[in-house]
Amino acid sequence: MLLVTGATGRLGSLIVLRLLERVPAERIAVSVRDVDKAADLAERGVRVRAGDFTAPGTLEHAFADAERVLIVSAAIRGGGALPANVAAIDAARDAGAQRIVYTSHQAASPLSLFPPQKVHAATEEHLKQQGIPYTALRNGFYASTIGHYIGAALETGTLALPQDGPVSWTAHEDLAEAAALTLTEEGALEGTTPPLTAAETLDFAAIAEILTRITGRTITRVVMDDADWVSAAVANGMPRPAADFALTMFAASRNGEFDTTAPSLEAAIGHPAKTVHEYLESTLPKPQTSALLRGRAGKTG
Repeated sequence: MLLVTGATGRLGSLIVLRLLERVPAERIAVSVRDVDKAADLAERGVRVRAGDFTAPGTLEHAFADAERVLIVSAAIRGGGALPANVAAIDAARDAGAQRIVYTSHQAASPLSLFPPQKVHAATEEHLKQQGIPYTALRNGFYASTIGHYIGAALETGTLALPQDGPVSWTAHEDLAEAAALTLTEEGALEGTTPPLTAAETLDFAAIAEILTRITGRTITRVVMDDADWVSAAVANGMPRPAADFALTMFAASRNGEFDTTAPSLEAAIGHPAKTVHEYLESTLPKPQTSALLRGRAGKTG
């Protein structure tokens, strides 16, 4: 039995879809907090059970009979993230899993300026201590994060954000393919992997140029003072803790923490990783993009 946690989330759901392409549904199990959200998987023959990292007692039943367990890192900010990840690893161990796979991050480090990387580093250390074959997938920074910061730029033509640095933005789809490979093929991506990233690193100035090419409207990158950006973000409705958290990502990127690429992901999946241009072109809201192009045509016609 191959078990995936967080199977109704963005990454977990994609991993399950890739697994369904590789193995029969009856070999797949998922652990989710809300089983109703996984009803479509149950209909396809996937075993669906309730399990919550923050309620470790639920995991014994959810993880039962799992030979390989893929733990999608807990989407929790603050002090609860590490205990949740540890509880999932311990449950997989106690269930007799023969391999535990954990979705870590390329920049996992106890010295990171971005708090999730400290959690990943500590989780990796706990995973190594279990004496069980494991894989820590050092995933590249999710390209979907870009979408949180470009909405206003598409409306105003100005991408105003704190100073940043290059990031190896990587698509969920490619990382899900690598994860499914790890669960189903012997010898694939064992231990702590090299960075699993797309082929290039880009900062937000480069992203502004890509947006300009895609939309046909000039998108200008403007660097804001950290405090000014936080104040503006809060004024626009972002909770202050969320704004402070986001700022740590910019601080880590300009410190060079995410300025890393490696061929490992493309070698594993057997094809080029999706580029930022391809990702944005496929995800930008179509009506909004069309309106921008119509505006450009009106100016030049």
